[in-house]
Amino acid sequence: MRDTQNRRRFQTIVMAKPAAVCIISGGLDSVCYAASLAASDGYDLYLLTFAYGQRAKREIERARYFARVLKAEEHKVVDISFMKSLYGRSNALTDSKQELLHNFSQSLVVPVRNAIFLTIATAWAMSIHSKVVAYGAHTGDIPHYPDCRPAFVSAINEALNMAESDAIVAGLRQEITMLSPAVMGLDKPALLRAGYKILGDRIFQTWSCYSDGVRDGRDYLHCGRCESCINRKNAFTTAQVEDKTRYATESRKLKGKAKRDIH
Repeated sequence: MRDTQNRRRFQTIVMAKPAAVCIISGGLDSVCYAASLAASDGYDLYLLTFAYGQRAKREIERARYFARVLKAEEHKVVDISFMKSLYGRSNALTDSKQELLHNFSQSLVVPVRNAIFLTIATAWAMSIHSKVVAYGAHTGDIPHYPDCRPAFVSAINEALNMAESDAIVAGLRQEITMLSPAVMGLDKPALLRAGYKILGDRIFQTWSCYSDGVRDGRDYLHCGRCESCINRKNAFTTAQVEDKTRYATESRKLKGKAKRDIH
């Protein structure tokens, strides 16, 4: 009897638009993808940002800004900073004693980070009856990051639906579909172009730098030297969009400071 009542209650839930739980770091890729999901695909956004002990805490502030810009239905910043102590010396994104390299290195891979994020995002999606969980991994991530590959997305998608299979069969949960630019075959420049059409110059408020920035008066600049900053520059060049991001490497007085801050 109770199950029947719950099922009926679930069936009466009507959303004006489909809902998507979208992981947003405050960086270029995730912000552009969230903007595209809302503007082009018509989703109501439920945004999720993680404080996982990252050096680039400034990205969380930018995520809050874009949650307002994108008029998200809800934005949660989830504190899992205890993970930093578990990660230890395993990666340079949470361990400030390690150098942030200019080129890809395994030191830039945070152990199973996306698996953790997607699992938490799916728990929220199933709780609000959203059918979609999305994150900003693109095809350029595929060679170096296993948890950005479509095969990984398919596997974790299946596993998490299986974890709630009884409730899904009973009609108490929605089966989840995971989306990403990589799954859709989009690279970083294509993602950037789509985001720029929607956001215009506000796109330069995204934060890509792996460091927490180089201070310049009241502002903080991208270091311009780490792998993520270099990828950002290259994406703007390829997309043929003028890059108005401020990089410390382009300032004579800050060049040396940028070099120190990524060590």
